[in-house]
Amino acid sequence: MQQIFIDHSIAIQEVFSVTGEDVKHITQVLRMKPGEKLRVSNHVGDSYLCEIVSLDKNQVDLRVLEEMPSTELEQKIYLFQAIPKGDRMETVIEKAVELGVYEIIPVEMKYCVVKLDDKKKASRVKRYQAIATSAAKQSKRSRIPTVRDVMTYKEAVEYANTCDVRLVPYECKEGMSATRQALANVKNAASVSIMIGPEGGFATEEIAQVADTMDLISLGSRILRTDTAAITAMSMVMLECEYDNTQL
Repeated sequence: MQQIFIDHSIAIQEVFSVTGEDVKHITQVLRMKPGEKLRVSNHVGDSYLCEIVSLDKNQVDLRVLEEMPSTELEQKIYLFQAIPKGDRMETVIEKAVELGVYEIIPVEMKYCVVKLDDKKKASRVKRYQAIATSAAKQSKRSRIPTVRDVMTYKEAVEYANTCDVRLVPYECKEGMSATRQALANVKNAASVSIMIGPEGGFATEEIAQVADTMDLISLGSRILRTDTAAITAMSMVMLECEYDNTQL
């Protein structure tokens, strides 16, 4: 079932109109017809099953049939990703959105290979948000995750410290016991931050800044690329969020 997002509230049996790029996609790419159904999520994450009433090249009219279950995690997951080289950031965003991330924050760190000026930062974030939107549609999210403006490491640490659980996968952390203990706190948290280092790893002083306020964890005995580390950490956290131990 196709997914679109709107920026206003709707109610059961209401007929509303969709314009813009979604019309082109529905009419020209998908070639949908009156009577066909799609999933619509609004600006606050409510999702509905809707039926096409009529359509032309400029507008699609939809009737709201029923409310659909949310696909969002109960916990808000904030992924702080050191800006990687090449197109790896795009991969991280796409996969993190599929795994349920709430916000993605690109971060400048000491050993980041990529250095961006203000113009390039704005351009990258705009593209990153478009990728997040596309991934949200593909994965049937009930809301579109936000990609924040690029932050300095200091800004990122201050923002991450507002979360209930704060995780930092660190290649020098040995053993999985600390990881298991930290993940055990995720289920009862309202928010979780994950801080992912760059290709060159965290600088010693960067780890020193978070050692007292965040949980340093291991992702295993192998060294992972920055994009792999982000996806692995997100998968671990997603499992903790969605695991229902009452079904045992």
